[in-house]
Amino acid sequence: MAHNNNDDIVFKPESPVQKKAPLRPEDSWHILIVDDDKEVHEVTRLALSRLTVLGRPLELHHTSSAAECLQFLEDRDNIAVILIDVVMETEDAGLSAVRYIRNTMARDEVRIILRTGQPGYAPEENVVQDYDINDYKTKSELTHSTLTTVMISSIRSYQQIRTINQNRKGLQKIINAGASLMEQHSLEEFSDGVITQISSLLGLRAEGLLCAQARLDEDAEQDDIYIMGAAGSYAPLIRHQLSRIDDTHISSLINTCLQQKQHLYTDAETVLYLGNEQHTAAVYLQTRCPISETDKALLQVFLSNITIGYENVKLFQELRVTAYTDPLTRLANRIEFTRLLQGRVDSEEARQVAVLVDIDHFSDINDGLGQETGNELLIAVASRLKMAFGDNCVVARVDADVFGIVGEEFNLSPQSILAIFESPFSTRDQVLSINATLGIGRLHELGDHGLTMLKRVYIALNSAKKENTRHFEYYSPEMEEAKEQRLQMIRQLRIDFALQKLRIWYQPQYDLKTRRIVCLEALLRWPQADGSFIPPGVFIPIAEYSGLIISIGAWVLENVCAQIAMFKAAGFKDLRIAVNVSMPQFRSPLFVPHVASALKRHNIANGELELEITESVMMDDPEALIQCLTKLKALGIRISIDDFGTGYSSLNYLRRLPLDKMKVDRSFIRDIGKPGGAVIAETIVHLGRQLGLVTIAEGIETAEQEQIMTDMGCVEAQGYYFAKPMPLEELAELLK
Repeated sequence: MAHNNNDDIVFKPESPVQKKAPLRPEDSWHILIVDDDKEVHEVTRLALSRLTVLGRPLELHHTSSAAECLQFLEDRDNIAVILIDVVMETEDAGLSAVRYIRNTMARDEVRIILRTGQPGYAPEENVVQDYDINDYKTKSELTHSTLTTVMISSIRSYQQIRTINQNRKGLQKIINAGASLMEQHSLEEFSDGVITQISSLLGLRAEGLLCAQARLDEDAEQDDIYIMGAAGSYAPLIRHQLSRIDDTHISSLINTCLQQKQHLYTDAETVLYLGNEQHTAAVYLQTRCPISETDKALLQVFLSNITIGYENVKLFQELRVTAYTDPLTRLANRIEFTRLLQGRVDSEEARQVAVLVDIDHFSDINDGLGQETGNELLIAVASRLKMAFGDNCVVARVDADVFGIVGEEFNLSPQSILAIFESPFSTRDQVLSINATLGIGRLHELGDHGLTMLKRVYIALNSAKKENTRHFEYYSPEMEEAKEQRLQMIRQLRIDFALQKLRIWYQPQYDLKTRRIVCLEALLRWPQADGSFIPPGVFIPIAEYSGLIISIGAWVLENVCAQIAMFKAAGFKDLRIAVNVSMPQFRSPLFVPHVASALKRHNIANGELELEITESVMMDDPEALIQCLTKLKALGIRISIDDFGTGYSSLNYLRRLPLDKMKVDRSFIRDIGKPGGAVIAETIVHLGRQLGLVTIAEGIETAEQEQIMTDMGCVEAQGYYFAKPMPLEELAELLK
């Protein structure tokens, strides 16, 4: 130290540190001067203009009132020292500002020096203690040397307090990471804690530091280095690849550190190696000067201890990746996709959508070409989706052959997604052309819970698969309402069937020559409490969809066989009853045995029971149907094909089916009296005659229609012209 003429003790300004990189604004000590006297500002500026403390210069900021001071501090948290006048706009304006800074703004690191030109306004001793005031001087006491001494001691005090706080915060971040190892942010928080701790050990600000973590696997490349923790200007790059940094010098240093697996020290930077053969990371620090051997030894001890913690966090992160990543495609899995959906509910970004992409007929590829080819196809689709949308959206695999994408609606139009399926996909041995179906939901319309959101996009996907027209559908609440109504109807149908509320009605079929009833078609009815009926066209498909049609069909068959027996006992020995049978019934392995059992139990003879199948059922699985009908025919059952001419039946299969009867659909009877309206009906009747089948016209409503069909050679007819469907009580009266 040196002495001046006033015999004041003055700390000798520290010598500038050699080999420093150019200083940036954040490398200065920021000092705030608060005084309503312009001359004080100028004198202070001149006194401190060339002062450096701990190798860093001072940068002065000026305000002229307590109010300006507080407003300035609202946006600044890097002020090291405040030199503030006590008396300004009021006699205690300075003290009031200090009280606000400490109590309301909770700024405990900044050092405060009070000064006044009026000694009578000195604060009491308890005020100095309560508000952590570093020093109090009258303006006459603050000579150049005194001001320099006070400023150096205050800055050193600020640096010590800040270092302690950084150390505490860094340790807390590391502890937090350890306490939440399975959380997505734990590795990032751990990295951030390491950066903060190291910076406090070296007496640096946690600025311009980053921690990069290399993924070690068989496909690892240089670009597989990710920024896991960062501070200062690099903070926005967390979770991004290291290659996103504009400074190639920094990237090169980190790559060298990871490749050589050792620390690197330069005159202005330090890169520390962290981890082992399986889990590696590099911590980059801008020290702006060489670090001492003592600091190197201190860092070595710190890193030796922290490496174990890093490995533990990394292992838990790998477990988390396993839990939330699809192992085949390396995309996010269903759990992660659901979490992402919920996490974006409150996003303020542009309107977001979730899309489910379903590969059409994927099971055929798996069954026909093998699971290995199927897996290769899934990887190829995942790669193309990631390439097309991965930069702006998140791509996931949410089901065996269903991919999910979430992002801005602008990027995820149906046309842009379907376009990637226009060209074939290549696997090891195959080139496959495939199509896809999309379900799309706008996030703000899907709710606020991940599982609910995913369910609603699936509703849109299922709707698109049923439509089979444009290959995509957007979710709408009406879709869910229709699905809920459908489920409610299934539940109610189960209940009413269990309570035996379903009824069997009968519609007579007449011989056109004798006008005698020769057959009755059994028709299922579902009555409601208000006396109305739910149409069969509504509830029969629901019964088929739910599988309830198997039980209902067995019940109908049993009742019809019992009714045939009762008719025979009453003297109606030539009366047949026809029962409609659906494809799920034919597929059931118990169907034929159950029919045989019912026939035997009720002593039903040849030709008394007739089973009707629709043309669409015939074409669903013709080979299986032919085998089943052949067995039924051997039991003495008559077989009728219903609604002929409305589908796309094959005449070859029609020739092979063991049929007895062919129905002309009512749609061909409706316009039979108009010019050209009888052509199709006449063709069907002629075809039936050539195949040796009885033809029956359904939907006859007028005498003219009856006459035309009779003239064509049609054998039987049914319709409102003859009789409507009726309950058994009415039928009994008709038969009398």
